[in-house]
Amino acid sequence: MTTLTTPKTAGAPTKRRTGGASRYFLRRLGFYAVAAWGAITLNFLVPRLMPGDPASALIMQMQQKQALSGDQVASIYRLFGKPGEPLWDQYLTYLGQVAHFDFGLSVAYYPTPVWEVIRTGLPWTMGLVGLTAVIAFLLGTAAGVVSGSRVGSRFDSILTPASMFLGSLPYFWVALLLLMAFGVQLGWLPIGGGYDGDLVPSFSGPFLASVVSHGILPALTMVVSSLGGWLVGMRNMMVTTVSEDYVLLARAKGLSKARVMFQYAARNAVLPSVAGFALTIGTVVSGQLLVEIVFAYPGVGYLLYQAVSSVDYPLMQALFLNVSLSVLAANFIADSVYGLIDPRARETRS
Repeated sequence: MTTLTTPKTAGAPTKRRTGGASRYFLRRLGFYAVAAWGAITLNFLVPRLMPGDPASALIMQMQQKQALSGDQVASIYRLFGKPGEPLWDQYLTYLGQVAHFDFGLSVAYYPTPVWEVIRTGLPWTMGLVGLTAVIAFLLGTAAGVVSGSRVGSRFDSILTPASMFLGSLPYFWVALLLLMAFGVQLGWLPIGGGYDGDLVPSFSGPFLASVVSHGILPALTMVVSSLGGWLVGMRNMMVTTVSEDYVLLARAKGLSKARVMFQYAARNAVLPSVAGFALTIGTVVSGQLLVEIVFAYPGVGYLLYQAVSSVDYPLMQALFLNVSLSVLAANFIADSVYGLIDPRARETRS
């Protein structure tokens, strides 16, 4: 007796295989590890694509502004390769330097090592970016939920156009407006720096209060500039989600309006926003750099401005690499959170 079997066709649906959280995170970790290697390699190749010997060209350019010591010249040769040294040997040396956070000596802050200079500004930038990104995401998402569930209301009619307008303004323009209004005209808040110059960095009350007061305007700039995008995106998703069958069924069951809004509609509408959070990290970081320059905030952005002004190539190269890797790390975290929220993202197809 023969058994008839139906052959698989090209259009037949494929089976989904759930790989589990650990397999999903390992795949994402592998992807971002390759991306990090690409960023490190690109950071190595870009200065070496200059015509001729990049190290000698940089030394000649910097010596036109100030005399370089022997240690500074040796640091540049160590970073950009000695004349005639094979590129592969330079690359291996460079990878070793990156692994040990050895980027040579800073020209602008000589004789301080580049990594020591970066460590002074990195906590300021990470704290400000992390805090403002989370605040803008939470406020914008919450306002978008309310606005999307009350389309046409006074709240929606006023807040949505205002958010779209503020979101269209460049970061540095918002920073200048807030600086003029609250720092110069009203004099309510400091206009520059990270803390009062007569204070010594510590965990004392006066120092922490000074840090908070100096950080209000930069933080407000970041929140105002990025909140509109989260609000509009969440509102549009809510408008689509509230008309889905499962939301209508929840309403028909007599569930409370708040429970239907947050537990059914918002829970599914927020998924694209979480995915978009990873994509906007690069924009937020680039805006943060400009904001730090406007307010002379002692973060990575202000260090980059000083490095460019002083033609400090070792510091510039290290800062570019640091920003690239920080954006990749933030994307990996956001991508992992999305995988935890939506189990469908961890499914694979066979």
